[in-house]
Amino acid sequence: MQISHKNFRNIGLIGRPDKSSVVETISLIHDHLISIGLHPVFDSETAELVPYKNTQTVSRALLGEVVDLVIVVGGDGSLLHAARALVKFNTPVIGVNRGRLGFLTDIKPTEVIFKLDQVLKGQFQLDRRFLFEMEVRSKGEIIYEAIALNDVVLHGKTVHMIDFDLSIDGQHVYRQHSDGLIVSTPTGSTAYALSGGGPILHPSMDAIALVPMHPHTLSSRPIVVGGQSEIKIAVHENRVMPMVSADGQQSVSLGVGDTLHIRKHPYKLNLLHPPGYDFYMACRTKLGWNQGFESLQQQD
Repeated sequence: MQISHKNFRNIGLIGRPDKSSVVETISLIHDHLISIGLHPVFDSETAELVPYKNTQTVSRALLGEVVDLVIVVGGDGSLLHAARALVKFNTPVIGVNRGRLGFLTDIKPTEVIFKLDQVLKGQFQLDRRFLFEMEVRSKGEIIYEAIALNDVVLHGKTVHMIDFDLSIDGQHVYRQHSDGLIVSTPTGSTAYALSGGGPILHPSMDAIALVPMHPHTLSSRPIVVGGQSEIKIAVHENRVMPMVSADGQQSVSLGVGDTLHIRKHPYKLNLLHPPGYDFYMACRTKLGWNQGFESLQQQD
């Protein structure tokens, strides 16, 4: 897909609704866009926060249809939420970090105008991230659907192990007793899956990581499979109610015999990075890979 900065005229603005720092940064961006002749458009949730009247407002579900570019101000969670709404429109997205880690929202607030101007002039890297589509089926009927940029997590409602079968592309892999299973995209490999002992997948990889959560066996390890794989999880009778969540959204329960189906979503998120973006640098700074060596490097 070709993305040209020449098409960036209507710019969507999305922000986390409970932080004053987000309002400050969004207001700065809004005023700058006006000053250079572009047209900012707020999603309806963000519009309630900002001190502007007579601005164009569109629901988040439809924002991607009316704008050419979306700027998300907040943490990675804010961008996850926006991505699920925007992906079907192929609308490119920029993330400004007002959260904690900022793997996806990688622009610093102190550099936002400079970095934004670079992107608006066509100086950016296009980073295409795939998402999951998930279905819960009961007696062959789809009873719940969701999409996820990071992960789909099967887990128990309380601190008891759950019993399930895992199949990949129609082939049985194992029956497992564990606290659950994390099915992660490369984007999600630096999130919950990483905390569960999973591998870090470079964002460019077409791969899926399956990370068991405290399995009741010493031999169970994370598995990495191709991105075109279809994952099926069948639930057995359990002492506790198994549940599933996509990107940490509200969990839904699974009954005996229900199946969970996970596959790649047909659309990808078009994430834009200003010049200088480096995934490994992000890992060094966000995950503290160089911790303890920085002072030695300075001495050298």
